[in-house]
Amino acid sequence: MRNRLFMKRDNRWRERPGSATIRTRRITKAGPVPDRTSALFCNRISVKRRRDFGSPLGSQSEIPVTQAAILVLEDGTVFEGESVGAPGLSVGEVVFNTAMTGYQEVLTDPSYARQMVTLTYPHIGNTGMTDQDDEASKVWSAGLIVRDVPRRPSNWRSQVSLQDWLIQRGVVAIAGIDTRKLTRILREKGAQNGALMAGDIDVEKALEAARKFPGLKGMDLAKVVTTEKTYTWTEGQLDLDANAFVSVPARFKVVAYDFGVKTNILRMLAERGCEVTVVPAQTPAAEVLALKPDGVFLSNGPGDPEPCDYAIEAIRTFIDVKIPTFGICLGHQLLGLASGAQTMKMGHGHHGANHPVQDLDSGRVMITSQNHGFAIDEATLPPTLRVTHRSLFDGTNQGVARTDVPAFSFQGHPEASPGPHDVGPLFDRFVALMEQAKA
Repeated sequence: MRNRLFMKRDNRWRERPGSATIRTRRITKAGPVPDRTSALFCNRISVKRRRDFGSPLGSQSEIPVTQAAILVLEDGTVFEGESVGAPGLSVGEVVFNTAMTGYQEVLTDPSYARQMVTLTYPHIGNTGMTDQDDEASKVWSAGLIVRDVPRRPSNWRSQVSLQDWLIQRGVVAIAGIDTRKLTRILREKGAQNGALMAGDIDVEKALEAARKFPGLKGMDLAKVVTTEKTYTWTEGQLDLDANAFVSVPARFKVVAYDFGVKTNILRMLAERGCEVTVVPAQTPAAEVLALKPDGVFLSNGPGDPEPCDYAIEAIRTFIDVKIPTFGICLGHQLLGLASGAQTMKMGHGHHGANHPVQDLDSGRVMITSQNHGFAIDEATLPPTLRVTHRSLFDGTNQGVARTDVPAFSFQGHPEASPGPHDVGPLFDRFVALMEQAKA
C-alpha cells in the first residue's frame, strides 16, 4: 500500500523508510507553528512526489511535482499540497462530501456554487471524465480538495483524465493533503470559508481572501446559476448498450423552475412521460400558468433560500391555484418558506450519497443523496405542512407535504447522481398527483 506511513514488521508498527508526512500548519500572531496533530493519522501522501501504477507491469515511477498549492481556512489553518488543476486563487465555503463515486456530477452540480468540495474518499479520478455525465454545462464548484488523484484513469467511457479536465475548465484543485484532518475540522467547527491557491503561493494573501468571503448566509445564488432562456427538455435516461439517451412519449406538461437544476433530474421527469419546459428562476407565476402545465417542479440549487423572494411569491400563487407541485433541495426549502415555515443555516450541512432518511408514513429507512447547507426548521411549521421525512443522522427535516393542496417536497436529491435510487419513487408520486388532477 503506497500511501501507508507505517508498515508492520515483527508484529509491531514501524515507520516506513522514506515516507513523508503531510504538511499542515497554523498561522498565529507569533508566526507559523507546526501542527503536531497530524501525527495522529497513519496514512500519508508525499506532497513532493507521487507514484504511478499505470504501467502494464505495475512498476512504480516517480513523477516530480510541477506546481505547489495551498488551502487556507479562515481560522488560519494551512494545508500544503500539490496542484492538480488550474493555477490561480479561488475562494468559497469549504464543505466535505462522503460519496465514493460521482465526482464529475458533484463538480458540475450548480448546488455547489461558491463551495469548495472536499471528497473524503481517498482516490478520486479512477474512472476519468465523460461529457455524458455532466450535470450542467460548466463547473460550478469553486474548487476541489482531494487526497490522491490517479494519473491514469481506467474506464471504457473515459474521454479525459480528471486532472486534464480540471485544467481545461479552469478549476483550482489541490491533492496530497490530509483530507481526514480537514474533514474533522469541518465536522467539529462547521463549514468554513477558505481559499485555494495554486502556482504562485502567498499564504497571507490567501488568508485575507478567505476571511473576506462573506459566506453563503443571505446569498441568493439561484439567480446566478439559472438559465437565461426558457427551453424544452425531452431527453430520458442513458441507455449504455445503445450509448444514447432514450426519449419517452410525453403525457404531461411540466414547468421546471431552474434554481440550479441538474440534467439527471430533468431526465427522471422525461423518463416518466413529462415534457419539461425549463424556465429561469425569476419567471413570474403568471407566465408559467399561461403555459397551462399539469404540474410545477421546483429544482435544487445553491445558496440561502430566504433572499429568493421572487420564487417564494410565485410558489404561493401555485399553492392558491392548487396545481400539483414537487420541490427538491432548494425547492423544498422554498416550498416551506412559501407555506409560512422558516429555514436555518446548518453547521456543516449534508453532502454525500449515504445519508439515511426515514419515511415517517411507512417507517421505511432509505439511503439518500444529499447536498444542502440549509434546512427547514420544524419548530416553525404551520398547520398546513406536515413532516414526511426526517434525517437519521441529526433529526433534521427531510420532507414536507401540504395538507390542503397537492404539493410536497424532499430535501435530498432523489435522482441520485451520484447515489442510491431509494427515493426515486418520489417522481412517481408527482406523476400520480398530476394524473389525479387531470382525472
